[in-house]
Amino acid sequence: MARILKPIGKMSRREGVALDDNPKNAARRRPGGPGQHGAVQARPKRSSGYGIQLREKQKAKRQYGILERQFRNYFEKATRKKGNTSEYLVQALEMRLDNVIYRLGFGLSRRHARQLVNHGFFMVNGKKVDIPSYHTGVGDTVTIKENKRQKPVFSTLSERLAKQKTPSWLHVDPASTTGKVTSIPAGEDLKQIFDPTLIVEFYSR
Repeated sequence: MARILKPIGKMSRREGVALDDNPKNAARRRPGGPGQHGAVQARPKRSSGYGIQLREKQKAKRQYGILERQFRNYFEKATRKKGNTSEYLVQALEMRLDNVIYRLGFGLSRRHARQLVNHGFFMVNGKKVDIPSYHTGVGDTVTIKENKRQKPVFSTLSERLAKQKTPSWLHVDPASTTGKVTSIPAGEDLKQIFDPTLIVEFYSR
C-alpha cells in the first residue's frame, strides 16, 4: 500500500506549520524550510495564487498521509454532492478510520493510528477492518480486538483517554476503551491548519 514515508518534521518545515501534535516537531523548533540553510532566508519568497493554493493542498495531503491520486478522488467525490465542496472534502478526510482512531486517542498520531489499523488492531461494528482509508459512518463503533488489548502500546490507554479532549462528533468510553462516531463533523470540528477553499480553487482551475 502506497504511503508517505518522508520525515514529518521535514515536511512540516517545508509547509511552515507543524503537521502533527508533537511538541518537538521540527517546525516548532526550527522555523523555515528544511535543509542546512532552510532557516536562513534573506528575503521571503513571494508566492503566486497558484503557489499558495498548491501549498494548502500539500498541507492537507501530508497531514492525513494521503498521496495525490487518492486525495484527488476525495475531491471529486465532494464535488458530486450538492452544497459546500470544501466542507465535504474535510468531512471525508476526518471520517477515515485512521483519523478516527487518532481523534479518539487510540493512536498517538495519524501515522501511528494508520500502522495500528494496518496491523489489524481494530474492529468496526464487531468486524475486523485493516484498511486505514475505510470510511466510517454515523453510528459506527470502534473497538480494540480482544487479543490486542494487552499489547504494550495500549498499556496506558485508559489514562490517556480520561485526560484527552475528544471532538464533539465522537464519543469515547475510557473504561471499555470503545469509541463511537455520533455525528458528521461540522463547524469548529472542521477547522484545519489548511484552507480547504483554496484546495477547491486549485482543482477547479
